[in-house]
Amino acid sequence: GAGGIGKVMAEWISDGHPEWDMWRLDVRRYGSQYNSQQYTLDRTVETYAQYYDIHYPAEERGSARPLRLSPAYHRLTELGAVFGEKGGWERPNWFGPNERDAKHTHRPKGWGQHNWSPAIGMEHVATRERAGLFDETSFSKIEVLGSGACAFLQRLCANDVDRPVGTVVYTQMLNPRGGIECDFTVTRLADDRFMIVTGTAFGTHDITWLRLNGPLDGSVYINDITSSRTCFGLWGPRARDILQKVTRDDVSNAAFPYMTAKQITVGNIPALALRVTYVGELGWEFYAPTEYGQQLWDTLWEAGREFGLAAAGYKAIESLRLEKGYRYWSADITPDYTPFEAGLSFAVALNKPVDFIGKQALIEAKAKGLTQKLCCLTLADPNTVTFGSEPIRSDGNVVGWVTSGGYGYIVGKSIAYGYLPIELARSGTKLTVECFGVEIEAAVEREPLWDPGGKRVKM
Repeated sequence: GAGGIGKVMAEWISDGHPEWDMWRLDVRRYGSQYNSQQYTLDRTVETYAQYYDIHYPAEERGSARPLRLSPAYHRLTELGAVFGEKGGWERPNWFGPNERDAKHTHRPKGWGQHNWSPAIGMEHVATRERAGLFDETSFSKIEVLGSGACAFLQRLCANDVDRPVGTVVYTQMLNPRGGIECDFTVTRLADDRFMIVTGTAFGTHDITWLRLNGPLDGSVYINDITSSRTCFGLWGPRARDILQKVTRDDVSNAAFPYMTAKQITVGNIPALALRVTYVGELGWEFYAPTEYGQQLWDTLWEAGREFGLAAAGYKAIESLRLEKGYRYWSADITPDYTPFEAGLSFAVALNKPVDFIGKQALIEAKAKGLTQKLCCLTLADPNTVTFGSEPIRSDGNVVGWVTSGGYGYIVGKSIAYGYLPIELARSGTKLTVECFGVEIEAAVEREPLWDPGGKRVKM
């Protein structure tokens, strides 16, 4: 591997990014907790001690825990949270007591039964039918401010972020090849102030990309504000009923439309509310100073009880976003793929009068036309669940591999995503997916499987 490592490192140093997607070997996947020698030692010893163990899908690390705790951590514990860990944060994967209320009959086969619970399906269905409350405090939050903040983000983002104050924009940052380096939302809080929200594991990566491409004249300041803000997601068809019960602010669709942000008061708590979703349902994310976190959770939880609100974890988020067709950076979208190939052309503003990074590559790619496209597949056996990297075959030939997969508890199907040659990227195309040595029949589906018209998020 020395030749490959030398190539990658030379490109990283000279160009700022390698030719290939190297996320699994990227030093930026480590958070600041690794500045602790003891933490790094504990994780290293654990890694070597378990090197020859059988490793099951979605297994969790056990060393140096717990470390980073949400303000609602003790409430989640009382509710029976089964915690996982990411970026040093303790996060609920699911809530054990929800198992007894699970009405679905799905049970994954084989290794899929490890690190899985019927509670995931209960939380998924409850969010679709009523509402779910999610602790997303671990989400990475980045503040970009200064007189040059808008021009800076316009140069880095493929979408147009020069929008009115209170607008939330979904966008990617690209490399010069048009590949997706970062994927997040940008909220304009003032003329010269923006907030970026990205995945828990991607904070160091994304903030480094910003700083590497930032101006040196003092016109832009980039700050990691993750730990200063708690975040809870309230989603589902009863979300507005719950929120309206604890705020005097107008949260109707007319006054508070989709993809906008407002400063509101929730009970006694001042909160920045973003009407966005990663699960495909009506709802909001609430950002408040950390000291308000526990009471914010209590306020929303108590208000939602009469509406059947369920505490829900990150495994439900994963199944919900798959059902809705939302992409996940580092799996479905990476530096190897353009927004056009990933089905994200709606998040690209080629007409904005800014030569953003990757724009020329996208113009050229659009002129040539697509040769591959990210597609949604469903497996003939709903109890066979994919985890990623499974081969996809057409007439016995490997034509792609699964980027991510799981089970959709409302549509009742095993879902897999993968890039396919454009001639196969048609609804109804018959393929197979190899799962642990067994080829399972699969078909390309029109996506998204859930709420294709997007009506529910705009109710």
